[in-house]
Order: sequence, then structure tokens, then C-alpha cells
Amino acid sequence: MDKGPNIPPVVEQVHQAPHQPHIDVAKERGEILLRYRGLLRTIKGHRTPDDTRLIRKAFNIALEAHKDQRRKSGEPYIYHPLAVARICSEEIGLGTTSVVCALLHDTVEDTDLTLEDVRDLFGPTVANIIDGLTKISGLQFGTDSIQAENFRKVLLTLAQDVRVILIKLADRLHNMRTLDSMVRDKQLKIGSETLFLYAPLAHRLGLYSIKSELEDLALKFKEPTVYLDIEQKLKKGEAVRKRFISRFTLPIRESLDKEGFTYEIKGRPKSIHSIYNKMLKKNVSFEEIYDVFTLRIIIDTKQELEKADCWRVYSVVTDYYQPNPDRLRDWISTPKANGYESLHTTVMSPGGRWVEVQIRSKRMDEIAEMGLAAHYRYKDDEEHASALDDWLGRVREVLEDPSSNAIDFVNDFKLNLFSDEIMVFTPKGEMINLPAGATALDFAFDIHSHVGRQCIGAKVNHKLVPLSHKLRSGDQIEIITSKKQQPKEEWLNYVVTARARHKVKQALREQKRKLAVVGREAAQRKLRSWGAKVDERNMAVLVEHHRATSSTDLFYRIARGRVDLDILGTPRVRNGRLALPKIVVLEEEKPLEDVVSGIRGEASGALVIGDELQKLEYQLSTCCNPIPGDDVFGFITQGEGIRIHRVNCPNAVQLMSNFAYRIVKARWKGKDSMEFLAGLRFSGIDEVGLVNKITSIISHQHNVNMRSISFESNAGIFEGRVMAFVQDTDHLSSLIEKLRRVHGVRSVERIDN
Repeated sequence: MDKGPNIPPVVEQVHQAPHQPHIDVAKERGEILLRYRGLLRTIKGHRTPDDTRLIRKAFNIALEAHKDQRRKSGEPYIYHPLAVARICSEEIGLGTTSVVCALLHDTVEDTDLTLEDVRDLFGPTVANIIDGLTKISGLQFGTDSIQAENFRKVLLTLAQDVRVILIKLADRLHNMRTLDSMVRDKQLKIGSETLFLYAPLAHRLGLYSIKSELEDLALKFKEPTVYLDIEQKLKKGEAVRKRFISRFTLPIRESLDKEGFTYEIKGRPKSIHSIYNKMLKKNVSFEEIYDVFTLRIIIDTKQELEKADCWRVYSVVTDYYQPNPDRLRDWISTPKANGYESLHTTVMSPGGRWVEVQIRSKRMDEIAEMGLAAHYRYKDDEEHASALDDWLGRVREVLEDPSSNAIDFVNDFKLNLFSDEIMVFTPKGEMINLPAGATALDFAFDIHSHVGRQCIGAKVNHKLVPLSHKLRSGDQIEIITSKKQQPKEEWLNYVVTARARHKVKQALREQKRKLAVVGREAAQRKLRSWGAKVDERNMAVLVEHHRATSSTDLFYRIARGRVDLDILGTPRVRNGRLALPKIVVLEEEKPLEDVVSGIRGEASGALVIGDELQKLEYQLSTCCNPIPGDDVFGFITQGEGIRIHRVNCPNAVQLMSNFAYRIVKARWKGKDSMEFLAGLRFSGIDEVGLVNKITSIISHQHNVNMRSISFESNAGIFEGRVMAFVQDTDHLSSLIEKLRRVHGVRSVERIDN
């Protein structure tokens, strides 16, 4: 066992940097030693003396390499690799190799240590993982948000060694936990990037607790008021929840004890992000969300008895409480693609509220909490290991095509990261997992790319359906093919899986290349007839004249009849050189730099934008209708100046993640006598005179001009919408508060458009 006798001499190397005058060096040494020993304790169960020596060696090297570095918070940098290593071992369940890599993960990029040094000291496996982590450029803490091309690099490393991504997730989780020390715009960019890529990846790899925490932390920094409000309401109701769970589980515990089960019952609130999403999706308030917590029954049983025992526990639960048949989810008989297994049911409690109950074995719970990493511990479980291998195989398949556009690639890949799953069957009864919303065409491509390319229709449950038909769980599908069929552009509107989109785009590019050959020959014939040389220089003149993106694009358009070279008549040719007039570039096609310089004017406005805080011309985006007082950012468009979006705009996450270089700081300055359009939606119990009360408050008490107002009443329930002109968020909040006090009004909320 490592008692740490060799650590203090190395810790002595942590010294006071000249620009940090008030640092208690001795206290920091003690804290580093404490954190190192804490890390060792988390891997105590499966740690050999050799493992300990290797970890100590990595720790000492990382400590020496980072000795002059500090984080934005002022803490010694070594705190970060120690924390990442601890997340890897304690929260993801990774072993010694990953802990060593986590300790060293920033050394090659940020210090004098080279990859060759790491290879010599720790061998090829550790070096390859460190190399993978280093190659994900732009991901280290404190830089600008990564772009689509970097996402592709992330996924390339995933296809090589999954541990690279797991360590990167641990790194991101610790960075999110310590994001307070960053400036606001960095918090927004890093938070958006986390929601865009890292949370979906954690979800797909089965790391549900990490996925939930990443989402919660992203929400905390993107919308602090919303986060704090839900967090306080959850804390406020904690005592009531505990009493309810205690009463609810009492008869279940008694029965399980009689049956002789070894079990544990946990009641945990759902993540703040998932509660907020449900509020948005169902258009309800926090108080109207009935399932803010989940009850989990974890049984300790042998692997061969798991399925039967879980159903026995289900029987016990439903003996006491009425289940909702539409809410039964059996992921024990058919685990999710990432290996997740559990039995979910929703039952009615005596107090008249629905309660979600999850039933699983200890092994299943470990896989649910630690995801892919737990599979390393259950390698004999071939069924789940192969499901994971299948998924990683598909990742590699999508990565095979380096010519695809980086942003398209990321969007295609993300389609499969965060989607729910359906289970469908082939005519022979083989089961296939597809994302929810998948079509018959997706199924065809899932069978084989040739089947997909030649697909002309399908029979679902023996009934003929079109390619665009959306599949449902339990459907049995037979694909109808024809050798004459060719993929079409419109197919991209039907498919939702990354595999199908990738294959359709690949086929369309092949078709384009074949047609381009025909177009090239036509262009060459035309050049000869004009007496011009058939060479690249003259082809470039034709490309420029027709404003094609490339010669291939021009040849394709000629073959399809979209470009008619006969219109040119007989152009001027001198010494074999073709001379054609240049087309004037339209305003919207100016380079980004020209667009930015073009919109830097002195026009007065209520918005101040950018690091230099110049006043610029801008437009308020219609997707979220920002008003003064909103937390906003600017997005540089090509040709339309700067558009202002709210931070919680539906498009914000994608804009900040994919186009961070076009994001500029924005804030409202002063209170101009301007009015901005904002929308409100309200609902409640229909009463006589209610509409009159609402319009009176809006028009007379608040002097608000309305652009439109509409009401609908159905069986005693009314719903209304109003678009009105307000001065700022304070003005809007005051109006919302007044409307909520009207007798009969149950909810009032702002809408985006």
C-alpha cells in the first residue's frame, strides 16, 4: 500500500510564482498531497503495487511539468489533472492506464514534455491516448469554443480508443465544475459547446450521471436565473419528497424483505436541465411537473437470475400501486444500443400522483452509472459488448469519408447521439435498433448500402408504404428494390440516421462526378469550336464567368442543362486564350472581413457590441425577439450585418458551438425611448369579463401598444396570445406579474415569436 513517503520531496517543488505574492506554499503542498492520496483511495479495490508505482511516477512528472502554472482561479494547475484522474477512477470507473493518462493529459500540449518522453516513460498505449487527447486541438480550458472541424477530430479519436473520449469527458466535467472563474462570454461558449457535443456523447456512452451534471452546469451558466429558481424549488420540497418516498416505499420494502431480496431503494430528483426541458416542452410551470423525482430499486442478484428477479420486483410494486400501461419500458429484454438495461414503470400513488419506478440489478446500475467503462468489467457479457462495437463501427464508417463538409458531418453524427430508440424487425424476425423518427429508407440503408440505394418502397406490416414512412417500435419491414433506382436529392429530407445521410450524400457525389465527365467533354468540344486551347486556364475562365464553385460544379451544371454555353455565342479568343467578362460579385458574397468592416458605422442604437464596445448597426433576430434587459450576444452574418440573439434563443447552442468566431459580445446600454416587440402566452379558467380585464391591464394600466391579440376557449379552459410593444425586460416582467394576479389566469409566459 502506498503511504506516500516519496511524495513530499516532490511536492516541495511547488513554489511561489513571482506574480502570486500571497500564497501559502506549505498549505498548498499539504492540499496537493491530500488530493493525491484521495485519488489513490478511489482505485484501492483493484490496484497492484505496480499500479501504484506507475501512478506515483505520472503524478510526480505532472507535478514537475506544471509547477509554474496556475489556473484562472489562482489555484496550482496540478489540482486540475488530479481532479480529472479522480473523476476517471471514481465516477467513470476507469483503471490505472486511464488514471495515468488523466494525470498527464495536458503535459504534452502545455509543458516541455514531449510525446516521445511519454512513450519512453510509460509505453505506447499511454502515449497513443495522450496523443489522441493532444490532437483534439482547441479543446483545452480557456480557449475559444471549438469549431466543427475540431468536432471531427474528437470523433476520430473516439474511433481509435474510446478512453480518449472518456478522459476528455472527465476533463470537460471538471472544467464545467470550475467555470465560475471564467468571464461571461467564455462561460456561454463553453456551456454551449458542452450541450452541443459533450452531453450527447456522455449520453451515448451510457454515462447518465455525467451527462446530467454537464447539462445542469451548462444551464447554470447559460441561464443562471432559471437554474437557481428550479434548484431552490427542489430544495424547498426536499423534506416533503423524503416523507412521501418513505411512505410510498414502506409496503414495497416489507414485501421485498419477505421475499428474501437484498436490495437498495434510492429516490433522487431529476436533473434541473431535464425538468426545465419538460417545462418548455409541455408548456407548464414547475409546480405542474408531477415527476420531479425517480424511484430506483436496485437488487443484488446473480446475473442469470437478473431478468426473472426484476420482473418479480415489478410484480411486488404493481401489487400495491396501479401501473400506467403506456409508460412501461422493458430495456432488460432489449437493452439500448449503449448497453443500458433497466425496467421502467410509472405507477399511481395513493395521493393521486404518478411515480416513475426503475428496477434493475446491481450490475445494470453500474453500467447505467459508469456506462461504457463498466463493460470493461463485464467482458464476458458478449451481447452488450457487441452492441457497443456495432455503434463504434458506425462511427468509423461515417468518419471514412474525409471529403464531407465538417459542419454537415457533425450535424449528421449528432442525429444519432441524442435520439430515443425504436425496435423494428426484418421479415425473418431479426431485431434492429433505430433512432425515433427513422423512416423506411433509414431501415433500408441499415440493412446494407446497396439495399438503400436501390430502394423504391417498403412493406410495413405487409402494407405498402412510401420511402418517407416513419417507423414505430414493433414494425416488421420488407424492403422493395429495383436495379434501375438511383438515390435522389430529396432523399435527404426523408432520412434521419447518420449512416443513411452519409450514404445518400456519397451516392449523390458519385452521380455528380459521373455527370461531370459528360459536362467536361461538352465544355472541351465548345472550346475547340471557338478555337481556344483546351487547358485548365481556359476552364478557369469559364468557371469564374459562370460563378461555379469548382470546375466539377461547372461540368455538372453543363451536363444537367443548367448552364448553356451556346448563349455565349462566339467569345473573343486571342492566341488560344479565352476572354469573357467578369461577373460582379453581389453584396452578400463579400468575404466575412469586408462584411464586418462594412457594418462598423456610427449609427446610433441602444446596443453596444464587441470587445471594443463600438456602436454598430444591428438587427434583432426574429427567432427569439430580444428586448433591452435580455442577456444577448451578437452573431456576424454574411451580408446581413450583425443579428442580436437572446442567450436562451433556440438557435444559440448551435451558433455558439459551430461559429464561435462570429460571436461578439453584446449588452444593452442606457434606456432609449424605443419599443420592442415581445410575445406572451397565457392560459386559465374561462370566466365572464376575463378578456376585458386582461386587455385593460395591457393597454391602460401599462400603456402598452398591442400589435395582435387572440383568445381561444374550449370546455371552460382559455388560451391567449398577445404580441405587444414593451420598453425592456423590467417593463415586460411587471406586465407578466400583473397578469398572473388576474383571477382565473393560471400561467403567463414569454414566447419567442
